[in-house]
Amino acid sequence: MLIFSGALLFSGCSKEVENPLLAKWDTPFQTPPFNLINESHYIPAFKVALQKHKEEIKTIVENEAEPTFENTVVALDNSGELLKRVNKVFSAMNESMSTEKMQEINKEVTPMLSGHKDDINLNPGLFQRVKSVYENRESENLNTEQARLLDHYYKKFVRGGANLSDADKDKFRKINDEISLLKVQFGENVLKENNRFELVITDQADLAGLPDGVVSSAAEAAKEAGYEDSWLFTISKPSMLPFITYSENRDLREKIYTAYVMKGNNGNELDNNKNASKLAALRVKKANLLGYKTFAHFVLEENMAGEPENVYELLNKLWDPALERAKSEREEMQKMIYAEGNDFELESWDWWYYSEKVKKAKYDLDEDELRPYFSVENAIEGVFGLATDLWGIQFVERTDIQKYHPDVKVFEVKEEDGSHIGILYTDYFPRASKRAGAWMDEFRRQHKVDGKMITPIIYNVGNFSKPTGNKPALLSLDEVLTLFHEFGHALHGLLSDCTYESLAATETPRDFVEFPSQVMENWAMHPDVLKNYAKHYETGEVIPADLIKKIQNASQFNQGFATVEYLAASYLDLDWHTLSDPTEKNAAEFEKASMTKIGLIDEIFPRYRTTYFNHIFSGGYSAGYYSYIWSEVLDADAFNAFVQSGDVLNPELASKYRKYILSSGGTDDAMELYKKFRGAEPEIEPLLKRRGLN
Repeated sequence: MLIFSGALLFSGCSKEVENPLLAKWDTPFQTPPFNLINESHYIPAFKVALQKHKEEIKTIVENEAEPTFENTVVALDNSGELLKRVNKVFSAMNESMSTEKMQEINKEVTPMLSGHKDDINLNPGLFQRVKSVYENRESENLNTEQARLLDHYYKKFVRGGANLSDADKDKFRKINDEISLLKVQFGENVLKENNRFELVITDQADLAGLPDGVVSSAAEAAKEAGYEDSWLFTISKPSMLPFITYSENRDLREKIYTAYVMKGNNGNELDNNKNASKLAALRVKKANLLGYKTFAHFVLEENMAGEPENVYELLNKLWDPALERAKSEREEMQKMIYAEGNDFELESWDWWYYSEKVKKAKYDLDEDELRPYFSVENAIEGVFGLATDLWGIQFVERTDIQKYHPDVKVFEVKEEDGSHIGILYTDYFPRASKRAGAWMDEFRRQHKVDGKMITPIIYNVGNFSKPTGNKPALLSLDEVLTLFHEFGHALHGLLSDCTYESLAATETPRDFVEFPSQVMENWAMHPDVLKNYAKHYETGEVIPADLIKKIQNASQFNQGFATVEYLAASYLDLDWHTLSDPTEKNAAEFEKASMTKIGLIDEIFPRYRTTYFNHIFSGGYSAGYYSYIWSEVLDADAFNAFVQSGDVLNPELASKYRKYILSSGGTDDAMELYKKFRGAEPEIEPLLKRRGLN
């Protein structure tokens, strides 16, 4: 990595000090010196880094030599390293260690970054140099990766407004500024809503049905929050899901679940209805300015799907069988309600509670009896061991590398021969400063400069069940799958072997990037892998064969619900982003119409409703939430290759998978890379079979 140093002196300290975000990092593998960085450093660092990047761009533009791939495209790709470094640290901390001050900084920095991006994309001199290289590309004798990089930058400029008139460029800038600030506001509102709701229980009778571990966690949470002799539950999923799965108090299940599905929709200062409708309308305006019918057409042009019609086609293939399956699941639960002597109709807040009861009755499988075999340490050992079995890579904990929170662990990742691959941070437990969900990102992306390997620094973040008392963190099956999933993203970053940063690691089409993460979930629950890591946290006993059999037997249980709630959110996303009219919609009415159109039953909400759909209104999945199911077609087909070989740890297949999928980034067409691994395009049948929808 090109490390730039800069002496930025600022007042308010007992002595003048160097800004650690700008200085050379004298740390192992140039990892961030978190112990030296504080909130006051970010704004000054951003200003210096932005100015440095502007100077680098100016140097490229003013180069008197004829534009070439090296002096224009490669130079552009190598520029802005300091800005990337500052922004990656800030973004990571704002997601995981957020404070009101960090949120204020984010609001100040976001328009600065948006404007800077537009300054580059709308720089006519820079575009002319890139365009010249693009138009004369035949004379450059570029290899596939180089041709992909050139194509990437040319399209980036065109899609960034380079061909617009001056008047439309001004409109484009204003739209981007508005979008960037609204995205920040949307995400902040969701975080604050997540932290605002508290269900404080003072009567022990209201804990009926809850497992001991859940009760202990709630007691500790209450104590941390300052409540004596109480139990605290929140709408973070590690707290809420066990409650609505086991609590016998139907009124309290309704209360906490309603709070969850009403996030950002309460008519207060955190309401996101207007933010969502404004974002959707602005995206229509942006797409129209660039010559696209809808924002989805703009986004999907760069994805494997190509256009919205292809996405709707896939969703429609799955929707009818999934909905029928969900309806049959509903009927099973309703029968159980009546059999218990109750006369109420199943509601959305009942689904987890009664589905768990039905699962227990049909498969004799209780989620809580599985948790002792899935401590977070075991799950980490399992996913590390799987990577070792497949590719020989090793994970060595490093205690000499600075962490940003005590919950974080740091590992050096090595090849089988001991050579360095990269660094991995893991941060798995919830806290008020961390946004909900789980994700992977990077402090530094793998690439090469003058042939020298710049190794990656990756992090995985989750919000899993916390340790309580003398018990370690005991994970649910869903949490285990999520841990394996995010580790798949981490592997994609760690095992990248690309030359150019803009094509490396996870820089693939959005509907391909979930494939390397989702395929890991197949291994997580396979008997040959389970027996290596699923061990009782007290006795060390390997998970019994009969429990593994129960997991397998129940693997398709509740898949109607799981598929429907996901697909409903995918339809909602696509409906918002196939709008061609920039008129702002009433968000609540729009969502209702969207769900009515597909026939969503009242007992199921989309996995994310409009007002807390961070993926599409705050994150990078607008018109792309379908990507998970598109990628699932790939991952089911890919894992089927291992199964058909007779060895799910098949070394030859693992080697091909690493070479063409994990190491190749976006250096070639995604489908071409898949075919190089698999030998053919993927089939949908393995996915339908796995979900029990065929």
